[in-house]
Amino acid sequence: MTSLFSVRKLCLLNYSKSFLSNSRIKNLASPRCRFSTWNKQISKFLKKNKGLSLKAFQPIRGTTTDVAIVPFSRQQKIIGAWLFGCAGMCFGAVILGGVTRLTESGLSMVDWQLIKDMKPPRSQQEWEEEFERYKQYPEYQYIIKERDFTLSDFKFIYYMEYAHRMWGRMVGMVFLVPAAYFLSKGWVSTSLKRRLVLNTALLGFQGFLGWYMVKSGLQEQAQPSDIPRVSQYRLASHLGSAFILYALFMWQGLTQFLPINNLPNTPQMKRLRIMAHSIKGLIFVTAISGAFVAGLDAGLTYNSWPKMADRWIPSDLLAISPTWKNFFENPTTVQFDHRHLAESTVVLIGIFWYMCRNAPLPPRMRMAVNALLGMGIIQASLGITTLLTYVPTPLAATHQSGSLILLSIAIWLTHEFRRLPIPK
Repeated sequence: MTSLFSVRKLCLLNYSKSFLSNSRIKNLASPRCRFSTWNKQISKFLKKNKGLSLKAFQPIRGTTTDVAIVPFSRQQKIIGAWLFGCAGMCFGAVILGGVTRLTESGLSMVDWQLIKDMKPPRSQQEWEEEFERYKQYPEYQYIIKERDFTLSDFKFIYYMEYAHRMWGRMVGMVFLVPAAYFLSKGWVSTSLKRRLVLNTALLGFQGFLGWYMVKSGLQEQAQPSDIPRVSQYRLASHLGSAFILYALFMWQGLTQFLPINNLPNTPQMKRLRIMAHSIKGLIFVTAISGAFVAGLDAGLTYNSWPKMADRWIPSDLLAISPTWKNFFENPTTVQFDHRHLAESTVVLIGIFWYMCRNAPLPPRMRMAVNALLGMGIIQASLGITTLLTYVPTPLAATHQSGSLILLSIAIWLTHEFRRLPIPK
């Protein structure tokens, strides 16, 4: 393992020679220097030399008792809090979007206009005109028309979709306005600037995907027997894009707050790092498969567990030709895949937790491992309960929230596995 004191010494020698005397460098780099003294001295040094880049003193942690944390600047903490706030807004958008889908409200607004959409109908006449427009589209003509559907019912589904759209615009404002301010103040590093550009592009793309998804549900279906609904492909793309944007905000926020662990460079640690990233990827894939379940209402096909109608492999698993379409368009196959992806995720998390028992992990990292196992079990239990109770809206929304919480813990865990940068 790289000596913490060697890294500390390199840090001081490479970046601070012109600011500190040789005797001070020797004292701070010595193993006899207490870590509290190191922190205080570096904190004073950064305050006196405000022009010095904070990259000169990367946050460093040891695996057990070797801890030396360089304080993060006030600007970093503010930016980190802002990024966490953006992640929280994305979390809210995902949950609100899920409830909108579960209440069948997503097709109530039949057009998309960036500014005009922000003003809902107000008078009785405006509401009646909006309701008449909704009646011209397939969802009303083939499904809603048969129900006792009043203007009051329409107002409910309209406001659900309206709230989701307005929340999406709020996410953009919460991100873009502070970003412009921080850039004007010069608080944003070069590496973070590139990430902010990516976030901006993904935000715009997410808005486009939202309308592109809704538009698919407003068109006549290919087959007369098809139920009018949004394309499951576009729904999965919309949800996946939201998850990616959320993950980027989370990762970047954690970087502003959490120091890097000085982990041993051993085969065991490499295996754990690879496995942690694999689990994160599997959680994401399982969540996307859940979008296909939602898009096809596949949660209502087989409401039993662990078997599907007393069979481990249902008879209509590959009923559609060509075969590959079953994985995206056959509700039975889609539910089958989601079940077993979720079960595989929980098993892999359990194996990972067991492998971590004897690994030299810092307390914070061990907390993330335990949280991952606990949340994995909770999420699986929520999924099974949702299935057995025929997908009630509150439970289904909680299950979707759980997937994002589980992904958040996996992001935190993989962030803890970041490698210590090698001083140049």
